[in-house]
Amino acid sequence: MRILFITSNRLGDAVLSTGLLAHLTALYPDAALTVACGPLPAPLFRSVPGLERLIPMPKRAWARHWFDLWRACAGTRWDLVVDLRNSAVGRLVLAQRRFFHARAPHLHKVEEIGRVLGLSPPPSPRLWIDTAAEAEADRLLPGGEEPFLAIGPTANWTGKEWPADRFADLATRLTGPGGRLAGRRVAVLAAGPERERARPVLDALGGRAIDLTGRTDPMAAAACVRRAALYIGNDSGLMHIAAAAGTPTVGLFGPGFPETYGPWGVAARTVISRVPRSELLARQKADPQATGLMDGISVEAVEQAAGELFGPAPTERCEVVTNPCKSPETGP
Repeated sequence: MRILFITSNRLGDAVLSTGLLAHLTALYPDAALTVACGPLPAPLFRSVPGLERLIPMPKRAWARHWFDLWRACAGTRWDLVVDLRNSAVGRLVLAQRRFFHARAPHLHKVEEIGRVLGLSPPPSPRLWIDTAAEAEADRLLPGGEEPFLAIGPTANWTGKEWPADRFADLATRLTGPGGRLAGRRVAVLAAGPERERARPVLDALGGRAIDLTGRTDPMAAAACVRRAALYIGNDSGLMHIAAAAGTPTVGLFGPGFPETYGPWGVAARTVISRVPRSELLARQKADPQATGLMDGISVEAVEQAAGELFGPAPTERCEVVTNPCKSPETGP
């Protein structure tokens, strides 16, 4: 059996689609799987069970990346196509069954994706972290340390970034004397192009910081974050990686849409700006370079949300229970 799974070019959306993919691999354990996605999230799929081919799709002028994908897939007769991009490729290749993504703005993206195969409750996102990524985490992280605090102070645009001084203040409260992670170090993660925007946080933390900015692909980032006691970050793909890895996660939202893109799972919390989103979006529309869109989130509010994710002992890591996937007996 051959399955074609077409998912997002964006990191966060691709992570949120992994639960549906995990459902398919459990339902059809002997299937040969082809995954097509953007180059950025591609490393997250390299160890999916049954993977026969991984096709990264760098964007090309005149949408020629879709023609490239069609050319790569047209010679195969697919038993099942799941196309979360609603592309022409999913309609033009030979296939016995096809399923497409239908927008449902009133639902969380995980629920929306689960509806593609009629799954309710939807399968939770999950990651297949391989030995190469674990080895990279061993290299990047100081050996023998207790679980650390991980933070993601950047996002895909600056309007979604909480002020650097508040990230530093929060990290100091949590890891300083009397904090829930007293004495622990702080791993700072950011994509390569965002590295300089994370610099003020690194400078403020000094020797307590573990600088992972620009040093990991998404799979290695997942292996690192999975070892953290807690992750706190802006609305970003890295936030979804942390939640999918099972790490207690706090996501920060100003002009974003937490009802659609909040971190998913019982070990996740969302902190929303006190300033109404409509006002923030209006400010951003009037001035695309507007700053201060995340100022409505206080350090105290984030610290309180983080405290909810800890067990009774100040330094004891809480157990993470993820939502179960649908059983293999329930199929598309």
